[in-house]
Formats: sequence, C-alpha cells, structure tokens
Amino acid sequence: MTTVHQPTATVDATSAAGLSVWPASTARFPHGELAVGGVPLAEVADRFGTPVYVLDETEVRDRCRTYRDTFPDAEVLYAAKAFLCRAMAHWVDEHGLGLDVCSAGELELAAATGFPADRIVLHGNAKSPRDLDTALRLGVGRIVIDSPSEIARLAAAVGPGGHQKVMVRVVPGISAGGHEKIRTGAEDQKFGLSIADGYAQHAIARILDQPQLELTGLHCHLGSQITSVKPYLVAVRRMVGLMSRLYEQHGLVLPELDLGGGHGIAYRPGEPALDLTALARKVRTELDDSCAAAGLPVPRLVIEPGRAIVGPAGVALYRVLSVKHTGDTVFVAVDGGMSDNPRPALYGVRYAPRLVGRAGTAHRKRVTVVGRHCEAGDVLAGDVELPADVRPGDLLAVPVAGAYHLSMASGYNMVGRPPVVAVRDGLARLLVRRESLEDMRRRDVGL
Repeated sequence: MTTVHQPTATVDATSAAGLSVWPASTARFPHGELAVGGVPLAEVADRFGTPVYVLDETEVRDRCRTYRDTFPDAEVLYAAKAFLCRAMAHWVDEHGLGLDVCSAGELELAAATGFPADRIVLHGNAKSPRDLDTALRLGVGRIVIDSPSEIARLAAAVGPGGHQKVMVRVVPGISAGGHEKIRTGAEDQKFGLSIADGYAQHAIARILDQPQLELTGLHCHLGSQITSVKPYLVAVRRMVGLMSRLYEQHGLVLPELDLGGGHGIAYRPGEPALDLTALARKVRTELDDSCAAAGLPVPRLVIEPGRAIVGPAGVALYRVLSVKHTGDTVFVAVDGGMSDNPRPALYGVRYAPRLVGRAGTAHRKRVTVVGRHCEAGDVLAGDVELPADVRPGDLLAVPVAGAYHLSMASGYNMVGRPPVVAVRDGLARLLVRRESLEDMRRRDVGL
C-alpha cells in the first residue's frame, strides 16, 4: 500500500466538464496529471504496470449508499456479473446490499468473503447442476427459475423434505436498452418465460405443485443501459397484471416483485443517465396505484443495479505503443484492447480516453485508439480527440471502466488479464493481481 503526497489540485470549468463522467474524487494537477482517490494515475501505472484497472473505493461505497437512500423500502441486490472480487463483495455487504450471482463461481467467491447466503439470489438462463448444487449447499436466499425444465431439476435436487424459495423470470414484452444485444425484456430472446404465450403462467402452476419450492415473487429484467423511467413503469403495470391473474386463478398473493437492473450511465460527457430519484418516486407511485386498482397488497420491490454502482468508479490505464498514419486516419495503438475490454467490439460502446501524466499540446486531432490484438475490430475508441503530439510511451486513461471489463476479459493472444488496483484517501492497493504467463503455462497440462 502506498501513501501519496501531491500538490494542490486545480480544476477549471473546461476541465470539470471533461471530467463529468469520472469518479467524484478525480482531481487535475499541473502538467496534465490526474489523480483519483488522491493517487496520481501515472504513479499507479508506474507501480503496477499497464494495462491496469483503477477502482475508486469511495465512489463504489457512495453509490451503494445512494441506492440504499434512494430506495429505502426496496431490497437492493448488486449484480455481481458487472464486476466481482472479494473486496467488492465486502463493500457491498458492509453497505447492506444483497448480491445477484449467475454461476457457482460467483457464488463461491462471495461465500469465501463470508457474504450472507440468504442475501444472495441465483440467476441464469441455463443453470448447470453445479450451479444448483452449490446454491442449495450454501443456502442462497432465492433461485430465479428461467425455464420449465429447471422446475423438476430443482425440486429433485432440493428433495422431498427440503425447502427453497424461488422466483420466476417473466418476459414482459418490453424492448428497452442501449443496444439490441442487451435488450432482454422483449420476446424472442433467451431469457425468461413469456406472459404473452402463457408459458410464464404454466410454469408458475407447475411450481405451485412442488411443495418443496416456495414461490416468493416475479422477476423481470428489461435490458441494460436504460436511461428512461418509462419502460420500468410499463413493466410494473404488466407484472402487477400477471400477479392479479395469478390471484384470481390460484388465490396466490406474491410478496416480492423484482424489476431487475439495467440502469443506464453516461460513458462520455453529455450522454444521458437514468435519473434514480425519478425512477424511485415514479415506480413507487405506479406500483401503489396498480396494486390498489387490482385489489392486491403492495409487494416488496427488488432492484438489481450492477453497472450503475461500479461502472463510473473505474478507470482503465494503457501505454501508447505506436502512432501510425494510414490514409486520413491516425491510429493510436495501446498495450491492451479487446482482451481487457470487448465491449466496443460487442456493442459499439464509445469511450472518451484522455492523455494523463503530462500536458499535451493545446492543438487536438481526431484519432482512433486501437488495441494490440490481431483483429481489425480491436478498436477501443474510434474518432476521438487527443493532443496532436500524442506519442509512444504516453499514458491514456479511459473512464467509466469499472463494469464489464475484467468480468468479460479473455485470454486472447495470451497477453494476460490486467490487475485491479483500489485507490482511496491517497492509498493504492492491489485487489486482483495481473494474470501472468506462468498462470497460463500451468493451465496447459498436456503434450
């Protein structure tokens, strides 16, 4: 752990606008230096190497508190798929949030920190036997059933004398999200059971025939990067409508309604983000009104933010390896790429990289920041402005890199996954070490 002493920060109005998507602790120093959590980013790069993910612990904790304060009557589950390590699980636990996991691996890691299993929910459209066995062994709070075949499998695994709380993932028929590949509330995608074709109702009837399974509520997830409140309000109406029909058919009153997550954040200055205060207020009003109209008691609301908690707390650091002019395009190649951030290639996500560690020229030029991998699609940031004198050896920082970076990182070209470094109050500490060539060699066991 390193303590850092630095000069007084100065942030002018122009710089402040450019730093709007950075962690709140970000400070700009003379000569182009930026610090996060009181630690200069250039020092992090020098100490831990690049690429490296930097995570502002205070920002994560503040966002956990914001959700708790904004949704005081709801159960807030952090979606671990966005990013999970032992420290992250510990921070989430300390602030009273639950955990949403998608695999035995995520579940085992959370359990290794002592995270209370009854505050964990297991998701997944195709849960393996290991996923279910691990969930039952550790005693997770709820398992979200995603397909009819899971009902018999889970009931058999629980056994005639056992008991497990479950929810059912419902497809409400709502298309929402920042890209077609992350819209999960519409028909004809792999998640959930449709209301429209009756599969959701049929699955619920089957669950009610299994005495060892206790149905506690309905679940839906509309997609990711949703920046409007309206889709959530439509979802509330449709989910309460289904709850009303279940009451009429089975006399069933469900105590929980899980609206999932997908809360959109800004990746570049000026982009929209979901207004959490408006979401909380309007969803509560819609839920109260819809339940009153249906003659139902109001269920407890459950939400599952992931990206919105950890995404803005992260910064990815890269070293420039080359600058090349090809036709009218300037390619700035860095020492990472799609193996540590596949999202631009998968979803067309756009970032706003910044030169740090030195002051560049006032004149700026449009460049394309690319990775080191053998793919033409390995582009981290296309058509962005950087100082005209950007050169090999420079340090580039990419904000909003806390979610779906390490968790989606791969072993492509065997470059090794980057480490994660937490910063707070002038201290930097390693949370996840860099994947080494020795790690990769050890996995290869045969000739």
